[in-house]
Amino acid sequence: MNKKFKYPLLSNAFNNQDIKVGINVLKSKFITMSNITYNFEKYFAKKMGSKYAVMTNSGSSANLLAISCLTNPLAKNILTNGDEVIIPAVCWSTSLWPLIQNNLKPVFADVELDTFNLDLDKIEEKITKKTKAVMLVHVLGISTNMDRLKKIIKKHNLILIEDSCESLGASYNKKKLGTIGKFGTYSFYYSHQITSGEGGMVVCDDLNDYNILKSLRSHGWSRNTTFHKKLSKKFDKLDKRFLFIGPGYNVRPTEIQSAIAFNQFKRLSKFMDLRNQNRDKIIKSLKNHKKWNDQFSFVKIDKKIEPSWFGLPILVNNKFKKVKNLFLENLSKKGIENRPIISGNFLNQPASKFYNFNLKKDDFKNSNEVENRGFFIGLHTKQISKNQIQKITENLLEIDNYL
Repeated sequence: MNKKFKYPLLSNAFNNQDIKVGINVLKSKFITMSNITYNFEKYFAKKMGSKYAVMTNSGSSANLLAISCLTNPLAKNILTNGDEVIIPAVCWSTSLWPLIQNNLKPVFADVELDTFNLDLDKIEEKITKKTKAVMLVHVLGISTNMDRLKKIIKKHNLILIEDSCESLGASYNKKKLGTIGKFGTYSFYYSHQITSGEGGMVVCDDLNDYNILKSLRSHGWSRNTTFHKKLSKKFDKLDKRFLFIGPGYNVRPTEIQSAIAFNQFKRLSKFMDLRNQNRDKIIKSLKNHKKWNDQFSFVKIDKKIEPSWFGLPILVNNKFKKVKNLFLENLSKKGIENRPIISGNFLNQPASKFYNFNLKKDDFKNSNEVENRGFFIGLHTKQISKNQIQKITENLLEIDNYL
């Protein structure tokens, strides 16, 4: 009996060493956040080109800490209720919710159809006196034109936050995505460039921000900040282990997550190379097939970008728009796991009805096209076989049968 073909978003990325370091933590006395986490943070920051890194239990938590830092009473340039933050309509839910949770006003902008990233032509028309920041989302391993965006940010004195949860390792003009703005966030979820099952990281270059991030991560206490000793002397009648300096959460990682992510991060360059190779092989196979007739298009890559592919983003030809969902449903049944481009146009999601975003539907033509025509499949951190490439190619080109 033939085994059913399966091509998931990610094949098992854990090697024996990953498993070993996880088991070693379980055998140790330190399961909760401790020295492995701190050492990984230092190593991560150095390799990424940032001064500081703070690990969290997920990329979503990393976004929450970055935005919460901007509204924290200890912040230097604090954002206040009603301040506006521009965000692409094609975003993940937890790129958006931290803005609302911190009483900031999201202002949505359309995306580019050939990159799925924020359309810079749309930004300046969205800027008002209340605009204070841009929450940028780097989609599936590439970015928008960061040189141009930096000029806009500087011109209007805005804060840039980079949600790089899907783009760990990618660079623009040799600078890592996530290290260009005030904050950068990353995710180590299972299907991402590296994985510890769950996990995330925030990077920054300002010491005050670093201290706030660490406090926010752990209940709002001062224990892990650089000024903890000084504060302990000032409040010497209180238990110095539990000095609370502001609002906070509990979004700490475990040592198991940190150990596995640390080990995987050392192999990131290898993983990136393999994902790039797998992407090129699939696209080449499609375009060389006798049935190829431009059924799909693929994202445009700026020459200054070194991509770090999360998956293979694809747009179906406009004539297949109405059958795309049925096609993807059957693609899943045939063993090829697939996903929408992030959440599509988030403004079409049911949750958006609870908020008065004051939107014009015409403003989001490209975001709707991404939702109606876009999807992605996995790019593994192992070389995919000729048989896998053949099966993927044949199944994708069956879209012709849906007309």
